[in-house]
Amino acid sequence: MSATDAIPLAYRRRTNARLLFIVVAGLAVTAMAMAALGVGASGLSLGEVVRALFAESGRAHGIVWMLRLPRIVLAALVGFGLGAAGTVFQAILRNPLASPYTLGVGSGAGFGAVTVIIFMGGMHRWAVAGGAFACAMLSAAVILAVARIRQASTETMILGGIAQMFLFSSLTSFLQYMGTVDQVHEIVFWFFGSLSKAGWPEIALTAAMVGGPFPYLLHRAWDFNLLVAGDESATALGIDVSRLRMHCITAASLMTAGCICFAGVIGFIGLVAPHITRMVIGGDHRYLLPASGLVGAVLVLVADTLGRTLWSPHVLPIGIVTAFIGVPFFFFLLLRQQRTYF
Repeated sequence: MSATDAIPLAYRRRTNARLLFIVVAGLAVTAMAMAALGVGASGLSLGEVVRALFAESGRAHGIVWMLRLPRIVLAALVGFGLGAAGTVFQAILRNPLASPYTLGVGSGAGFGAVTVIIFMGGMHRWAVAGGAFACAMLSAAVILAVARIRQASTETMILGGIAQMFLFSSLTSFLQYMGTVDQVHEIVFWFFGSLSKAGWPEIALTAAMVGGPFPYLLHRAWDFNLLVAGDESATALGIDVSRLRMHCITAASLMTAGCICFAGVIGFIGLVAPHITRMVIGGDHRYLLPASGLVGAVLVLVADTLGRTLWSPHVLPIGIVTAFIGVPFFFFLLLRQQRTYF
């Protein structure tokens, strides 16, 4: 075999390996979902859970279809959305430590939720979710407006995101200071992240906000590959970098807001999932985007299952569990970046 023939063969093997990883990750999501479905404080056996999936009524049917299954489906959707959005933010900002919360979207969502809880009582979860979603998108809109004025540079976006994060955090702390004990308890619970209020209407809306922008982002995956090489290189190859950043930041922020509004703030998934995936299959965003989403889904399912079982019958908020998983990996990335690039 000549050297010329060896290159396409190596490329096909690499492509097949990436596709195989995506298939395995999808099977891992399914396996983890089935495992999570059989875990809970009710004491249902695996056989009872399986029968309840096909039953029309009964105690086991209610537990599986109204409590466990919605929670598992929402966990997979949120993990997929945060994992894919984190990949987009890292590509657009050309920063390996970027995440869906880098531009202040998470802080904006928190402020919106806290505002509803304090001034409207937070009696209905849809009102809290609406406030979180509105302020998350407002945060993204402010960054996009500033970036448009300053030609959408990555430095401008990151600095603007940091400024917004501190602003919304200060406003949130001020509102917490004004709140009652019950309101502060609800605020803290929301910031820890929770899937306990998952329901089929919430799942449908989250699926629309996560699944809607994803095909567009996947369509721009090759542009992300070019952008990683630098703005000048991407522009020379015909990419409108400013327009790409504007459109993709909007789409990724919509996915992030859709995840946050019903699940609360779940940290580190959008940072960790893309890096785990990139270590295995490389940085081609055509495969990295869907694979990172699937890895994120696995991580959230694992974290939620651990949260429901480690201290049973009490349930640990999922944000605490993901922090225990993410913080050591975050320090690993910091050390790895310092060794590699400096």
